[in-house]
Amino acid sequence: MNVKSLLFPLLLTMLVSCGPSRTKEVARIKAIENRLFSPTATTMDIEATDSLLVLYADFIKTFPGDSMTQKYIFKAGNLYMNSGKGKAAIEMFDLYRSNYPNDPRSAMCLFFTAYIYENILKNLDKAQELYILFIEKYPRHDFADDAQMALNNLGKTPDQMVKEFEQRKKADSARVADSLRKSTKKRK
Repeated sequence: MNVKSLLFPLLLTMLVSCGPSRTKEVARIKAIENRLFSPTATTMDIEATDSLLVLYADFIKTFPGDSMTQKYIFKAGNLYMNSGKGKAAIEMFDLYRSNYPNDPRSAMCLFFTAYIYENILKNLDKAQELYILFIEKYPRHDFADDAQMALNNLGKTPDQMVKEFEQRKKADSARVADSLRKSTKKRK
């Protein structure tokens, strides 16, 4: 009886210590984030980025109900996006939107997904569909104008956009000149 009462707490301690510690994982993530995003960092450290993405994925899988999981899903999506890993970023943003549909960052996840389809995956049809969905779903969001501008310029080269801008500027100048002429004639 005495051996059993000593053995149970020992086994319990061993089981707990073998599992991942939330506190240790958060500390490891924070350390890499600090190194990767420090003001002195001048380039993207690919090795640190990959390590951080693995830590995010492990945390999300191990602690799905944790309060930090939501933040790590969003951060992982952004890090994948900024690393040019479009499909992985979309997976994270879709996961975020499905798990936290009423969170304000859910709208940003939709916008970023459209951006990824446009700029990384070069799927303009899907990008258009998602930009339209974003505008319909979030017409007053800070990114609504950006989504509309992206739609207006979807598939255009920078040269085409500059040419259109110059044409609009020229047309605006002509309207102002006409307006001034008309107002001058009325005064005479």
